[in-house]
Amino acid sequence: MVRSIDQQTPIKKALSAKAIEKMKVGDPDKADIGEYVGLRVHCGKTGMKTFFYRYRSPMDDSIKQYKIGTFPQVTLAEARIELIRLKAERNQGICPKQKKEQEKLQQQIEQELAQKDMSQLTVHQMIEMYLIEVIEDHWVADPRTGERKKVLGVRKPKGQSETRRTLYGDAVRVLGNRIALEVTRKDVVALTKEIIDRGSNVQAGRVLSELTLAYEYAIGLERFPANFANPALLAKMSIKQSRLKVTCKKGTRVLNDQELKRVLAWLPTSGFTTHQKHILYLTLWTGCRTGELCDAQWSDFDLDRGIWHLKASKNSTERYVQLSTQCVNFLYTFYKPDQKYLFASGRTGLPIQQKSLSEMKWQLKNPEKVQTKYRPEQLWLENMDDWNPHDLRRTVRTGLSRLGCPTDIAEAVLGHSKKGIEGTYNLHNYEAECAEWLQKWADHMEKLI
Repeated sequence: MVRSIDQQTPIKKALSAKAIEKMKVGDPDKADIGEYVGLRVHCGKTGMKTFFYRYRSPMDDSIKQYKIGTFPQVTLAEARIELIRLKAERNQGICPKQKKEQEKLQQQIEQELAQKDMSQLTVHQMIEMYLIEVIEDHWVADPRTGERKKVLGVRKPKGQSETRRTLYGDAVRVLGNRIALEVTRKDVVALTKEIIDRGSNVQAGRVLSELTLAYEYAIGLERFPANFANPALLAKMSIKQSRLKVTCKKGTRVLNDQELKRVLAWLPTSGFTTHQKHILYLTLWTGCRTGELCDAQWSDFDLDRGIWHLKASKNSTERYVQLSTQCVNFLYTFYKPDQKYLFASGRTGLPIQQKSLSEMKWQLKNPEKVQTKYRPEQLWLENMDDWNPHDLRRTVRTGLSRLGCPTDIAEAVLGHSKKGIEGTYNLHNYEAECAEWLQKWADHMEKLI
């Protein structure tokens, strides 16, 4: 007997957002088709619609239901993506529901242990938690999909490694095995004093600040009792009260024209590496920080227009550095657009480190303490007040003023941000003026050679 058209089994349709929206309490579950077979939607007594993955467990062949999420917080497209992931797990012999229950149980166990071991958290563990979860880039799993996502740390890559080195060099070395809860103000003051006594006042301030933040993070996560006081923060108050200096002395060294003439004559034959020489020259032509130049990339330079797009700087403001004719001609002498960095390390392929400039200066000043044999003309200049690479930037700023450059333009050359009301209302970037005065400065230096 042939069925009439009305009696034939209705054709199954793929799920749609509109169909899910129309579901009412008491309606039968809706199921997807094709590659999304197993995806179901249930409308509960409260009218909430929930996505489920219905499947046979590869463990015991029993029917299981895995909750994916509620609609519309989880869209149909997101539910289908999650379904594909869950099916892939099942095909690997993993029961998604059992895995989820095991992870939940493990999380509960870890939370219980964390509460129980609150009094056992060491300074080392606390610092590592702060570094991994706050300072450094890390990966986390999306609680809805399980997809791993990269979370950027609060510091840039260079700052991340510096912070780790700062904390491990002193805080972990001295206090690492101590129970964090038992560390006192006196302990942190003693640590800070030890660093100051070896002549590293700036390092002492950095360690104290980072240790304070590490404690604050742990306190925020309730890893300490409610009445716990941050010993590093208390130590900060003691250090301030005692007037111990934990900041660097403000630099004032500026090279006059006669000194600059000597440096320009010495630099080509100096013991600095080729990369380091180039960075020092570019510092003098642009007034940029040596660290900014170390990280420079060819893709940010437009030599035809004489512009360097400096995307990230110390004050987090991007700007366009104007390049003088002399600077552009110099850049063309080692122009390699097929390479990423201007000053890449031959060993790692990454930018050379800013500190290599200071390290090389120390070698050139103390040749008897290093294995490298330097020729007399390569050694650090004698009969001249000492100077550092960063002093060249200050020299540019002062030199511009001597030439008559207006203060606003000279500050713009260095990329200094405007303060207060002026920073709010005066948004002029002075690019044309910077180009004019940097060209005047380059012409002035050319006369010194």
